[in-house]
Amino acid sequence: MSDDNMIRILKAGKRYRIGSGEIEVLRDVSLEVKKGEFVSVMGQSGSGKTTLMNLIGMLDSPSGGIISIDGTDITGKSQKELVALRRRTVGFVFQQFHLIPSLTAWENVALPLIFAGKEDIGYVAAALGRVGLSHRSEHKPAELSGGEQQRVAIARAIVMRPKILLADEATGALDAATGSMIISLLRSLAGEMTVIMVTHNSELAKLSDRIVNLKDGNIEEKK
Repeated sequence: MSDDNMIRILKAGKRYRIGSGEIEVLRDVSLEVKKGEFVSVMGQSGSGKTTLMNLIGMLDSPSGGIISIDGTDITGKSQKELVALRRRTVGFVFQQFHLIPSLTAWENVALPLIFAGKEDIGYVAAALGRVGLSHRSEHKPAELSGGEQQRVAIARAIVMRPKILLADEATGALDAATGSMIISLLRSLAGEMTVIMVTHNSELAKLSDRIVNLKDGNIEEKK
């Protein structure tokens, strides 16, 4: 394994039990992503994109194969070990912003630090500054535009300074101009961290370093 790989997946598969049968969502997927790389994952609905993200993010475990994150083989790790590794390694951004309405932008961004028992408010200020929202820190979600809410969500995802940022359809709820701005922000974060983005938008995907296409649970081609 190359030392500059942040993610290494070797012949990973994922099957789910449905009633008395099984459905295979991913099969023999192999992929390497370098540290600091910005990769877009594309494919039709049902191709396995979100499942792949969940495996990389340690929200789910593969049915077979090997997955290594920053040199650590995560297959066979206990749930407790995965939670600890995920907390210090991965940040998540979703299509829906999942901000708590009663909390300010600052308080929403601070939540991961609170859950981790950290009280370094400098991290919150740095994260909000990184997404250009220092001046909106005391505003609640209802007082922010959709693009600003997603930027708060990104600040929350990076406040723990993760090595990997996973963005699942992060622009899906935004208009084209705002979506392009969010992709530019993700682009600027690449290098500081490894960014994996699921998107249906081929034009936005072109802003990444590489596009991985999934089809019927397997990688169709890599550009």
